[in-house]
Amino acid sequence: MEFEIWYLVVGFAILLNIVVSIFLARRDDLETFQKAAQIFIVWLIPFFAAIGLWLLNRIQDAPARSAKSFGGGPQDSSGVGSSGD
Repeated sequence: MEFEIWYLVVGFAILLNIVVSIFLARRDDLETFQKAAQIFIVWLIPFFAAIGLWLLNRIQDAPARSAKSFGGGPQDSSGVGSSGD
């Protein structure tokens, strides 16, 4: 029995598709049609779609950066605070 690299590639593709399909199916922010369409695309285009859709959905989970306040509070252009006597 001869081991061929194609067995490894096909096995990896199937495992990747299964993992990404489960990931997509468990998402709460996608509608049923969106889940089905994305899972279909994952199985239609094995490597690229699986990795691409996984990254796309993971980016949406990243927390947004907090906005820094512009300026420094109640100061005029010279940097002196205006207390408003």
